[in-house]
Amino acid sequence: MKSKGEIEAAICDGITHFEQDYRGRGPKSIRAYLLDDFIVVRLKGLLSPAEQQLARIPSDTRGRDLLKQVRTHLIETAKPLLQALINDITGVKVTSLHHDISTVTGEAIFSFTLSECPVYRQVK
Repeated sequence: MKSKGEIEAAICDGITHFEQDYRGRGPKSIRAYLLDDFIVVRLKGLLSPAEQQLARIPSDTRGRDLLKQVRTHLIETAKPLLQALINDITGVKVTSLHHDISTVTGEAIFSFTLSECPVYRQVK
């Protein structure tokens, strides 16, 4: 049985691998938080140089909107894979997945709602 910290670390590893496989690069930093039946994952430094350039143009919100649309579409198409990843790590079914990215900071958030609290071993 895994500890809470081991579950959080496995989630970070899994999502980092997902980002590397699907986008070609991972985040500069990542942290997962298991809170009862809810998981929040915070990724920093996620935008590529080309994406940063799109987001940097102040008069053109179209670039930022396009960047968000592409990211949203990628997550929606990969939703079954991400849900299976979390299910494999926690042993609990994912009931919902939400994602957003800031085009200003390059920070992204994933949130997963689980059908129940995962069982984990308490660390002394």
